[in-house]
Amino acid sequence: MYNVYETPLGARYASKEMLYLFSPDKKFKTWRKLWIALAEAEKELGIDISDEQINELKKFKDDINYDVAKEREKIVRHDVMSHVYAYGCQAQAAKPIIHLGATSCYVGDNTDIIIMTEALKLIKDKLVNVIDKLAKFAIEYKDMPTLGFTHYQPAQLTTVGKRACLWLEDLLMDYEDVEHQLNKAKLRGVKGTTGTQASFLNLFEGNHEKVKELDKLVASKLGYDDAFPVTGQTYPRKLDSQMLNVLSTIAQSAYKFSNDIRLLQNLKEIEEPFEKSQIGSSAMAYKRNPMRSERISSLARHIICNALNPAITASTQWFERTLDDSANKRLSVPEAFLATDAVLEIFMNVVDGLVVYDKVIHQRIMSELPFMATETILMEGVKRGGDRQELHEKIRVLSMEAGKQVKMEGKKNDLIERILADGTFGMSEEEILSILQPENFIGRAPEQVEDFIANYVKAILDQNKDILGKTAELSV
Repeated sequence: MYNVYETPLGARYASKEMLYLFSPDKKFKTWRKLWIALAEAEKELGIDISDEQINELKKFKDDINYDVAKEREKIVRHDVMSHVYAYGCQAQAAKPIIHLGATSCYVGDNTDIIIMTEALKLIKDKLVNVIDKLAKFAIEYKDMPTLGFTHYQPAQLTTVGKRACLWLEDLLMDYEDVEHQLNKAKLRGVKGTTGTQASFLNLFEGNHEKVKELDKLVASKLGYDDAFPVTGQTYPRKLDSQMLNVLSTIAQSAYKFSNDIRLLQNLKEIEEPFEKSQIGSSAMAYKRNPMRSERISSLARHIICNALNPAITASTQWFERTLDDSANKRLSVPEAFLATDAVLEIFMNVVDGLVVYDKVIHQRIMSELPFMATETILMEGVKRGGDRQELHEKIRVLSMEAGKQVKMEGKKNDLIERILADGTFGMSEEEILSILQPENFIGRAPEQVEDFIANYVKAILDQNKDILGKTAELSV
């Protein structure tokens, strides 16, 4: 439909898997799973619920009569009770025990946690695949010298692979955050209207142990080891903030990577993929714009800013619960996951198709290397009997003259020719040129790449080998 607003996160960016996790169908099917788990747990703890009732609930768990729920909600103006009613219309024998003792947040909040947890697992899968692809890139280019930059000014050399390890290290920190968040995942559980479990204590005729066991049983049936020990009506909204903070850190790493690629593409050293029929500009046909990296930057900025939403929500909840969280989290939480999913999809696509222009990289190195080699030339001149202070001044003057020629006259860096012509340093052209080998200036960069991949990255990839091999294509 072209006459109704549609979020671009769905239409243009996010994957089908992530879109489904935040779909109404996923939500309402999870509600039914929760009602089944509650009924089963109550039955196991002695409540008069029959096998027939449980079986009826299971029979219709995925067959949701949306039309009935929709019509009912027009009458009662309550989404949970509308779906309780619709479920009861199908599973008529179970109608009396659906949602027994529970409040709306039993299905609403537990479902939100389940969906966020599953979404974070999907994020983890894609994050690991980005790490895998970057690790391969780093190894492939571990020995290729490139000009390093500090303050975006030429600095000592590094290697293309070593620079990739800087991106990787950020992602490893993100991976640790994701793992930590998943490892402490817990449901809201079965807590009642203000978190006191009063309705369930009444249901079990004052038996506190059974109420506690009910909480554990339901969590276990949904695949969780634990539930929050105490809650108000809702799970602590700080959880949403923690979740989106994790997504924000991933966005920050992706943003850094995308900015570096955009700068490198301007330098014509490394480019993101560019398809055969892709158009860079409607006016300038020659252009190859880094649109993928720019898209990462754009979406990442949204994720980082969006992380403020649940932080404010968590800060401003009143007592056991207020409803000013609801509309905000319906927007902020899904959008954060959808946008992060999109960022990682594009990230994978870019790393899969990075193009490295080694001759351009070498040319830029050689335009700057004479300046970087002056310290080595100075030391060699001293070894040949020269005065260190006199040679230092000589190099300083010659460097200023060569720099002026480059900047003021647009000519090549001729510092080496000036040093040879001066004769003060007592070195032959062959000797000086032997110093001017880029690999002499990269330090331990290749070894650092090897050590980093072997000792830090490989363990993560080995732990997740079953999910490796994903690829990503842009929808637009």
